[in-house]
Amino acid sequence: MTLTDTLTHPVGYLPRDYAAVTGRNLRRMLRSPDALLMGLALPVLLLVLFVYVFGGAIDTGTDYLNYVVPGIVLLSASFGAAQTAVAVASDMQRGIVDRFRSMPIARSAVLTGHVVASLVRNLASTVVVFAVAALMGFRPDATLVEWVAAVGIIALFVLAISAVSAALGMLAGNEEAASGFTFFLLFLPYVSSAFVPPDTMPTWLRGFAEHQPVTPVIETVRGLLTGTSVGSSAVIAVGWCVAFTAVGLVAATALFRRRTAR
Repeated sequence: MTLTDTLTHPVGYLPRDYAAVTGRNLRRMLRSPDALLMGLALPVLLLVLFVYVFGGAIDTGTDYLNYVVPGIVLLSASFGAAQTAVAVASDMQRGIVDRFRSMPIARSAVLTGHVVASLVRNLASTVVVFAVAALMGFRPDATLVEWVAAVGIIALFVLAISAVSAALGMLAGNEEAASGFTFFLLFLPYVSSAFVPPDTMPTWLRGFAEHQPVTPVIETVRGLLTGTSVGSSAVIAVGWCVAFTAVGLVAATALFRRRTAR
């Protein structure tokens, strides 16, 4: 919520506005079955590929399915959240934002609706990945509290990536550029502890893999689901997610104001 909202729009109507724009973005997603299918099918295909094709050749010291599921979940979340940039760029390019500005709706709802829709969409994708993993033999040792904490970390990660993606979508001039801007978001999980332990990597790459933002999130989710200690990774993961969310929202809001200041 921005100061402009509180001055020109009754605060009591903000939840209604947020819900309306979020619902619009979710319906828009459902009307694009190709994008929806890709968002659900790609994580499942990657899970099958890594477990049945590469898993037998990778030694992680534990069952590879249990090791790789958290990484696949975070990778699918990165892929889905990155689509937020394309959706935001599309709205800016096609003029729907100008139409929103002519309606009695809070301006902050435009970006918030995209971020919340991304969160809902990617949590649904996460459920699909866990369901397929369970069919393949994934048996986590997590308690109910640990499951709730793991889902909370995943949701916080999706929120962070969605916020950054919204800013990149505002920065991009079109949908193609927005898709290119989010490439690094999709690349990070591959150079982390998602698929192989970092200590198996070359020395020059190991340092990056161990200290980049995605690794502590994966280690936290993995530790919670397998019932092992998460150590300090949980604090680091939350810190990274909060920092990325704050930077993304501030940057997206500033860019939105600049592009609509006329």
